[in-house]
Amino acid sequence: MLSSLRLLGRLMVLLLVLLLVAGVAFANLSPELEGNPTKAQRAAYANSGHYQEEKFQNLIPTSVNTGASTVAMLWKFLFQKSPEAAPPAPLPMQRLDSLSITRKTADVARVTWFGHSASLVEMAGKNILLDPMLSVKMGPISWVTPTRYNSQLAITAEELPPIDAVLISHDHYDHLDYQTIRRLKDKTQHFYVPLGVGAHLLAWGVAPEKVHELDWNDSVQLPGLTIISTPARHFSGRGLTNRNSTSWSSWVLKSATTRVFFSGDGGYGPHFRTIGAQHGPFDLALMECGQYDEQWSQIHMMPEQSVQASLDVRARAMLPVHWGAFTEANHAWNDPVRRATAEAQRLHLPLTTPVLGQPVVLGTTPLPQLPWWQTLGR
Repeated sequence: MLSSLRLLGRLMVLLLVLLLVAGVAFANLSPELEGNPTKAQRAAYANSGHYQEEKFQNLIPTSVNTGASTVAMLWKFLFQKSPEAAPPAPLPMQRLDSLSITRKTADVARVTWFGHSASLVEMAGKNILLDPMLSVKMGPISWVTPTRYNSQLAITAEELPPIDAVLISHDHYDHLDYQTIRRLKDKTQHFYVPLGVGAHLLAWGVAPEKVHELDWNDSVQLPGLTIISTPARHFSGRGLTNRNSTSWSSWVLKSATTRVFFSGDGGYGPHFRTIGAQHGPFDLALMECGQYDEQWSQIHMMPEQSVQASLDVRARAMLPVHWGAFTEANHAWNDPVRRATAEAQRLHLPLTTPVLGQPVVLGTTPLPQLPWWQTLGR
């Protein structure tokens, strides 16, 4: 009996490997993987100081996997999921339209979270989109990748008003979405991306004059608004053979009256304290808080670390992101916000927890703090 079970287990692993190989072969034919930096660009990246042997590096030693093998992690994710990995019902959502965004004065600063990391920042009269993954399905093989909890978003890419800038933190599918970029490319003035990521956008039809690659600590100036690329501790790649061929970033937004920090993805590290010293304090930190595991804790923070990172950057309040859309780790869907809330209370850090699509107005009104995730489905 034991030998039969072992044989069955091996056959299952073999089947998973064959499916993965078939998926990769299919994906390689998809335009979603298109875009590679030129030889001249790769040579220039060496000047960044964090590019060696044609791969981007983190500021401190970082491992993508500090525990079990990739096959073991895949097996755990597929067959040993938390019973609460997905919510019991669609998440509450506040619908938006273009007029609700355009009807504002220039001195209003608002942040609207759409689920996962996708967010709209309105400040200095500008509309700035962060990691706008606005699709329900993810990547070129949608039957393999996670599907969004809600079948609709608070607003579609087509419904959005003109966008002054799109900021991309890195090129993973849950942050750089082919379908969304295709829908935004004609209504967006500028795309600011980490080194190497511009090749994807150019391959997808974004006009070259709109694409701007920024190295860490590079900045650009829009009327009334400064955008700065800052370090993160993560990795990149949209396939099995191009890991770390593009860079990754966090982002700082500064106006005369407001400062916002967006962490992108990444593990905890000393870069947060440095960013806080150089660019803080921040009115709000949109901080990665979800899709974590002890085995990859160097590239994704645990919720308690997310709260500490917000304190490190000198944020007056934290908005936990990178949850509330997709299940990409083996924890309960609402575990990130539960743990972050408890830690934020312990450390006396204000935490805002809006429903999807609910604008958070900075500086004038109480922050949304309704614990809606506690009663969902009851």
